[in-house]
Amino acid sequence: MKRKSLGMLSILGITLLLAACSKNEDEMDNMITSNNITVENVLDSKPLVESGTFKNTGASPLIMPGESVSFQFSAGKGQAISFATMYGWSNDLFFAPENPGINLYKADGTPIEGDVSAQIKLWDNGTRINQHPGESVTHPGVAESSTRNINEVNGSDDQGNTYAPAKDLLNATLHYDGNSLFTLTIKNTSGNTINPTPFSPGVWAISYIAGGNLLNSKILFESGKPTANGLTNLSEMGDNSLIGNYVKEQTGIFTPLSPVLVVVYNGIENPIYTLGQKDAGKGLKKLAQMGNASDLADYLKTAKGVKNVYVLSAEGSTVLLPKIGNQEGSKVSQKLDVSKGDRIAIATMYGLSNDWFFASKGNGVDAMLKGDISNTISLFDNGTAVNQFPGASITQFNLAGTPIAEDKNIEEVPNPNAFTTLPSISNIIKITLQ
Repeated sequence: MKRKSLGMLSILGITLLLAACSKNEDEMDNMITSNNITVENVLDSKPLVESGTFKNTGASPLIMPGESVSFQFSAGKGQAISFATMYGWSNDLFFAPENPGINLYKADGTPIEGDVSAQIKLWDNGTRINQHPGESVTHPGVAESSTRNINEVNGSDDQGNTYAPAKDLLNATLHYDGNSLFTLTIKNTSGNTINPTPFSPGVWAISYIAGGNLLNSKILFESGKPTANGLTNLSEMGDNSLIGNYVKEQTGIFTPLSPVLVVVYNGIENPIYTLGQKDAGKGLKKLAQMGNASDLADYLKTAKGVKNVYVLSAEGSTVLLPKIGNQEGSKVSQKLDVSKGDRIAIATMYGLSNDWFFASKGNGVDAMLKGDISNTISLFDNGTAVNQFPGASITQFNLAGTPIAEDKNIEEVPNPNAFTTLPSISNIIKITLQ
């Protein structure tokens, strides 16, 4: 009897021990711990949104009197198109609009169309002594004893040679093609003037605009300053390769990131979006189009399974700026209260787009992870606004535009896409858990 009682006590003790261990494990699972999330805009940004070269597509690349060339580009309100082409029968003269370039929209956002030749000027590169127009064809130009600054040729040059007005030599015409697209046509109209001349192959470019200011308002040259970046080869020899390579290197991606939405959840799927389905009308549209996470954050705070919601803004600014020159990009950090089994998902707008947003793929990440989780992020199209060239659009909210509504499913943005080739996601946004 005694032995039997001892056996029952042993079983009871084991049962109690197991119950205590189970209780401790449950408590461990529910224990709140901390994990810090840091989000950085690591994009090595470029100042030019678009650029290219042009030439005659006939037997000769030169644009002879009576001939014309055209090229197409996208642009938003406040942006301008700049270009340069050599006055062929000169030592170092070139045509170009005065900086920052040809205006493309009126103050009310109406596209400018028609003849814009009045904005074109003739410039002296300052690297060769001027001769009578046409003589440089048979007599190589003589280098200046010391390089002078670029200056406008207005009626006559420093050697007393006379010129017809630039607008009579070169005709520039804008046509608005719709959806923020323009075509610029450059026609050589010098044939019936005192200065008939071919035009060389040329170069063109458009600067990004941010905060109402162009990132580069003097793309190709600066009046009163020495020539640079391959413009000499263009203005002396009609060779656009060096300056074409220069603008190409300056062309790429620039975008801020909006305040970052971070959500901690448990027992549910990613509550921010569902791939392949339409926007649920809970506030993601506002984040994707305007960078405003407030409505979505308010909804998530009431959603079943959501434990914590954070909206992270950079200090002194509402957006996370990319690297600009020697200035590092912005970053934000936040202490998160998480437990075992929790998951984390984020969302932030690709600022210079119509409705693109970066977000966690699939069902987010384990909240207990440590390290760089940038590879869990992708770029998505919210499907609620018609896409236009990112950073060159009249309808992007952050370029003072009004998005054009569409009704499509949420999908990943392909790369390259219809507009541009993007860097890898990890070269735009970096996310670290510590």
